[in-house]
Amino acid sequence: MSGWWAYLEERTCRAVDADVLRDRRLSAVRSVWEALRPLGVGLHEAELVVYARYEALSDRVQRTPPDPLDLPSLAARAAALPGRVAAVEAFWDGDTVHDWFVVLVAVLDGREGESHLATVYHHRDGSPPGVAAAGAGRALAGRLGVPFHFASPDVPDDEAPRWRTVQRLAEGRGPQSGG
Repeated sequence: MSGWWAYLEERTCRAVDADVLRDRRLSAVRSVWEALRPLGVGLHEAELVVYARYEALSDRVQRTPPDPLDLPSLAARAAALPGRVAAVEAFWDGDTVHDWFVVLVAVLDGREGESHLATVYHHRDGSPPGVAAAGAGRALAGRLGVPFHFASPDVPDDEAPRWRTVQRLAEGRGPQSGG
């Protein structure tokens, strides 16, 4: 376990463990980071402390079920959004707890709006997250009659161009022109 755990106050340890047991990773990381930041601990080290707590408490963690990727569930989420869906997009993200994962969003009409549809860590059928997210995203985009964008479906790349950037470039406007 991380040696930083010993530097936390008992109250903070209890709060972090409670968050871990409820699978509230970000809240647990925030608590650790805020408590240890005065000692020079960075976000990455705070994530490692929480990862160690997940390992220590693994048999008791109430894991959050994975987001549904079936077309009816995704279509219902998209239909409930405030505004028209202009595109469906998938992109890579990652952290020290989950490694690489794919975020599926509905890009909304308007300047910068988007809404989370699902996060794909590892699909139940064993397919990589990119494959599962691409299949679900293409199906939803087809149902909605909008474009689907996934700049890097086969290789994790959290710097791949996003849909709005690609659209601006296609329209002859650079990312800085703001249109």
